[in-house]
Amino acid sequence: MISVGMSIGAFLILIIIHWVYNWRNPRCNGKLPPGSMGWPLLGETIQFFTPNTTSDIAPFVKERMKRYGPIFRTSVVGRPVIVSTDPDLNYFIFQQEGQLFQSWYPDTFTEIFGRQNVGSLHGFMYKYLKNMVLNLFGSESLKKMLPEVEEVAKNKLKRWSGQTSVEMKEATANMIFDLTAKKLISYDSETSPENLRESFVAFIQGLISFPIDIPGTAFHKCLQGRKKAMKMLKTMLEERRAKPRKEGTDFFDYVLEELQKNDTILTEAIALDLMFVLLFASFETTSLAITLATKFLHDHPLALKELTEEHETIIRSRENPASGLTWKEYKSMKFTFQVINETVRLANIVPAIFRKTLRDINFKGYTIPAGWAVMVCPPAVHLNPAKYQDPLDFNPWRWEGVEINGATRNFMAFGGGMRFCVGTDFTKVQMAVFLHSLVTKYRWQTIGGGNTVRTPGLQFPNGYHVRISEKDEKIL
Repeated sequence: MISVGMSIGAFLILIIIHWVYNWRNPRCNGKLPPGSMGWPLLGETIQFFTPNTTSDIAPFVKERMKRYGPIFRTSVVGRPVIVSTDPDLNYFIFQQEGQLFQSWYPDTFTEIFGRQNVGSLHGFMYKYLKNMVLNLFGSESLKKMLPEVEEVAKNKLKRWSGQTSVEMKEATANMIFDLTAKKLISYDSETSPENLRESFVAFIQGLISFPIDIPGTAFHKCLQGRKKAMKMLKTMLEERRAKPRKEGTDFFDYVLEELQKNDTILTEAIALDLMFVLLFASFETTSLAITLATKFLHDHPLALKELTEEHETIIRSRENPASGLTWKEYKSMKFTFQVINETVRLANIVPAIFRKTLRDINFKGYTIPAGWAVMVCPPAVHLNPAKYQDPLDFNPWRWEGVEINGATRNFMAFGGGMRFCVGTDFTKVQMAVFLHSLVTKYRWQTIGGGNTVRTPGLQFPNGYHVRISEKDEKIL
């Protein structure tokens, strides 16, 4: 019996050794990029999610770049992943969307954003939803929306200037959420009996966290926040369906119109997931960018001076200085766009963009097996000293004379390829209009916070607290 037990034990040990060996040495019809797969199943997930306070490339990526080069393999949340910090491979991945690669995110992301969210859909369905969104956030719609965006910014700044302290991240997130929710679903936080924004706060806190769905964990709170928000959105959709309005005025009306068509490919589940993603993406990322821009400008007086002069010149050039911003004035804000480009370059709000290979890919001597995930790493591109001198410095002048109309090999703050962010122009309008309203009428001083943590997404753990006050002088 003892010998039988020893034989079984030895057999099990051999199976485990064989399993571990295969995990660490995946099969490949060619040469895999170098790297480590970490522990079986767990991979290097813990290292990937480890918080860090650096503004530089995350230690997880930077250490492996030094050890293995710009393309390496790892395993995160149970999946083999090729990490690309190589501009050429990144560009190739974006250009081959739908042919050699397709959008993919870990199961945890899919669970959070919905299994039929726009990031998980492909081909005709993705293009269909993209056109729906452009109907709301395209340039023609933004031209009409410009006065409303300015009015909201002016009103909020006026209110904040009467407070002893304003936490910029939370305040700007509320401002943008209210504006976006109004345009999407006619939601008014001041009159609604339920607080939709509260559900998104719970959702955001666990968005990029270790994926353990146990009560008390950040990930569990995230899923509960999504569940509550989706329930509210579904109720709103049902109420609107029961009492349709005569004339469509928001995105919900447009969605209902599409759902009622006989030949529609849109479903209620896809529509609700789309609404959820749009609400989240429109305010969370933009509020982070505005908060960072405000901090950068406070810390760099020369940049603030040039930005202020640009906006004061716009006002002085008007026949009526009290009139609102025009689209022509907005498009003339050259230095403002330099500030925006530099802010989003340094912010790296999206630390990773995922794709999946549809077949074996050969690139620069390496083979990426079919079915493997590929993680494009924008920070490694944006903070590359070979492309950006003193890459950690805030220097808006580096963008002087540079036209950015989409993603390039060295700038992908808004994604790239056919999945280039459809909300990019909306983000730029909100940032530019807010900065215009801020620097022409107000000054601000930091009174606390401002430090950032990446987990790997960007956060302000202690907020960024400022005191805003009206300027005494008039713009002549």
